[in-house]
Amino acid sequence: MLSATLHRICPPSDSGHPLWLCGFRPFFLFAALSAPLFIGLWIAFLAFGLPLPAVAGGPFVWHAHELIFGVALAAVAGFALTAIPEFTVTPAFGQAATRRLAALWLAGRIAFWSSGLLGAPVLAVSAAAHLGLLGSLAWLLAPRLRRDPERRHLAFLWALAALAACVAGFYAETFLDAHPGANPARWLHAALGVLMMLIVVAMSRISMRIVNAALEERAADPATGVTTNIEYRARPPRRNLAIFCIGLTTLAELVAPGARIGGWLALAAAAALLNLLNDWHVGRALFRRWPLILYGVYVLMAAGYALMGAALVLDGGFFSAGRHLAAVGAMGLAIYAVLCIAGRMHCGLPLDERPWVPIGAWLIVAGTLLRAATALPGAPAALLALSGLLWSAAFAIYAWRMAPLFLASRADGGSGCEGILIH
Repeated sequence: MLSATLHRICPPSDSGHPLWLCGFRPFFLFAALSAPLFIGLWIAFLAFGLPLPAVAGGPFVWHAHELIFGVALAAVAGFALTAIPEFTVTPAFGQAATRRLAALWLAGRIAFWSSGLLGAPVLAVSAAAHLGLLGSLAWLLAPRLRRDPERRHLAFLWALAALAACVAGFYAETFLDAHPGANPARWLHAALGVLMMLIVVAMSRISMRIVNAALEERAADPATGVTTNIEYRARPPRRNLAIFCIGLTTLAELVAPGARIGGWLALAAAAALLNLLNDWHVGRALFRRWPLILYGVYVLMAAGYALMGAALVLDGGFFSAGRHLAAVGAMGLAIYAVLCIAGRMHCGLPLDERPWVPIGAWLIVAGTLLRAATALPGAPAALLALSGLLWSAAFAIYAWRMAPLFLASRADGGSGCEGILIH
């Protein structure tokens, strides 16, 4: 009782506040709050002309930058700080490290947003903050990943290095924005490709627990009549093929944006992702809420690459629809799923079975499909605003439901970052 009272009195800036109990807490909170805020500002700009922060590259660069290096990077940092100690069976990271990383994320937002007013020096601060966040995160994770006897999780380290390269490339070309060959946006697209690969890597770890738990529940239920146990395994060959194809597609777009070869590679990536889904076909257990949400991530990703590839090969005008299926669809749903699953488990609570979870997932899917539909000829302008409102609503509901947990002590009385078993 005394501890709970002290936490209510203690401000979040204090090192003793529960917000700093585990690395995922501040970063998941950042992701959940910033997602509806950034999309809300984007909708207000498109629908009502509300001015956005003046940054190099204009509003569209601001929009992509904040979704990728703002929302997605917060989710990646929170996941890595929590999952890597669990995967490597090592202690949780200290509060001081989490606070430093959180400060760098906030500094990146403030500096980038004000770079249009204050110029190159503040833009340099933004670059340093983002590179500092990724570099510090890699510095914390590398010793644990390398000490793992089988080094099964080194892909996380390579993904952080690739994201850092995208950050460096983006800011380097932003400083050369007046140069005829400068194209900072291509580095944002490359970062999106890296995030797609990282999602495949992370999902293979999460899905092993989620899908097998669903299979065990179905086998244990006498009403199902299931008498044999089926085990789900995320097979490395299929996963690695998908990652390889996405990587080639990303490289092709970085080097030669809009080239037809990138279209063929995108179609190959879509095929590899659909092939990866064969591992998931385990019967009716797939239609339980958690496996189905994760399955939807791959479906949206495959559809996104298929549309992007077809647009480049056939010279169609629907490339943007494919991009958004991958970005706001696959990436958005993956972030939502991770925030829901890891956020609850590492707060000492079982997975949330209340209706708001699938409602949020369907809002993301509906918003994504409406956003893709805006590429159709004659699509009403209102679709764009409606798609953003639906997508934002999912994360707003999440923040409403989960923020109180991140700001409070663990529900199971624990004092660390350990998760609980999935049932």
